[in-house]
Amino acid sequence: MDLETVNLSRRGGELRIELARPEAMNAWNTQLGEDLLAAVELAAGDDSVRAVVVTGAGRAFSSGADLKAGFDATPDGHPDVQTALTERYHPIITGLRRLPKPVLAAVNGPAVGIGCSLALAADLVVARESAYFLLAFVNIGLVPDGGSSLFVPERVGLARASEMAMLGERIPARQALEWGLINRVTTDDAFHAEVDGLAQRLAGGPTRAYAGAKRQLNEWLFERMDAQLELEASIQQEAAASGDFAEGVAAFLQKRPPAFEGR
Repeated sequence: MDLETVNLSRRGGELRIELARPEAMNAWNTQLGEDLLAAVELAAGDDSVRAVVVTGAGRAFSSGADLKAGFDATPDGHPDVQTALTERYHPIITGLRRLPKPVLAAVNGPAVGIGCSLALAADLVVARESAYFLLAFVNIGLVPDGGSSLFVPERVGLARASEMAMLGERIPARQALEWGLINRVTTDDAFHAEVDGLAQRLAGGPTRAYAGAKRQLNEWLFERMDAQLELEASIQQEAAASGDFAEGVAAFLQKRPPAFEGR
């Protein structure tokens, strides 16, 4: 498969999906969304794939949406975030969450915004000690999306989810582990060996048992996933039409603190 912004590699039964826009810290533009969806669909349709690893090239897992690339406009001139979410982002998130094979997120660096959501859609999350997790949406006047309003509280509870969503602060990997947001943390030097070992174990394990366990957990914890994703997209579109979002993006691009007015 010839993809522009995603690298694919096979190691026996493992398919490794690497986000490959390192110059932009693997920020999501339209092409990356299309390529990542194609990779997820490949993993789902190939019976020889028994485990999937998602990671990032360079120094980041993913810095979130590419604000420099922007979004298409709605008829009233606002950024059409809702269409981007429903048509590109959601099929990736639900595709990984419902994939009848184990998914390991190998978080090699910052996992921010939709990048954080992507990591938390996996079954297991392993992070470098130097990595961090950040629901940065509020910092530009937006709300959590990509399933993070579902995945985060299920992992860490309401109090910590509210802190991540409303304060928009970095959660270092060690703290994320203590909170129960992720599964394992390694030193930077030991990261690749840990990921390779886990991937090999999952790819050589009882694939149908993994799939069954995943169905059980999804049914218990994420039965309302589709409805929650729709709600996220709807509220995000409201936020994208706000003056605070316009100010947040301008401040981000100009590298200055935002001056929100609550409108």
